[in-house]
Amino acid sequence: MTRDSSLHGPPGNPDTALEIIERETVYRGFFRVDRYRLRHRLYGGGSTPDITREVLERGRAVGVLLYDPDADAVVLIEQFRLPAHVAGFAGWQLEIVAGMVDQGETEPAVARREAREEAGLAIEGELVPIHRYMLSPGGSTEIIDVFCGRVDARGAGGVHGLADEHEDIKVIVLSYRSAMDRLRRDAIQNGPTIVALQWLAANRAALRRRWRQEDAPRR
Repeated sequence: MTRDSSLHGPPGNPDTALEIIERETVYRGFFRVDRYRLRHRLYGGGSTPDITREVLERGRAVGVLLYDPDADAVVLIEQFRLPAHVAGFAGWQLEIVAGMVDQGETEPAVARREAREEAGLAIEGELVPIHRYMLSPGGSTEIIDVFCGRVDARGAGGVHGLADEHEDIKVIVLSYRSAMDRLRRDAIQNGPTIVALQWLAANRAALRRRWRQEDAPRR
């Protein structure tokens, strides 16, 4: 248990004028849950009474949309997600490749590692940043960095994943049009995948021109 009664941030900024009174780790397993007791400034002046909140300490994640500009296709994966099933969604979710950042790793390195482990593909050249955002800021500290990576989708497929992590991951290659059709029909329910595909819809033409220009000197 830790105690911190210092007031953080300038008094005029309600987002940072925060007093952490107490923090205690109440669960440590596959995830970690911390319980906080706190007060914060109010927009109208003064402060809240003591508030208790639990926070899921999830760490940093990376997602990568694997895109083949020559085939105009995306490589997605499908795997079982218990929380999706419990929430009433399909248990097997269509997703972009993703994974957690281990200590000492960089986000781009994780993207390349996960592409190999989950899809059996090597990312060619640079990774294009898409967005960095919080997945559930009301309950979890998890931050995800989403990238787009260029791959050769020819021959992509099969089942991948690490046996010691009980992964059973099916690779699915979709044309750009098919992926957009699934997005419009709400057939994709995974937040990072929705963000990545919407980004691709907005940036696809520019991205393909950019990669064609990079290919030109090699031809």
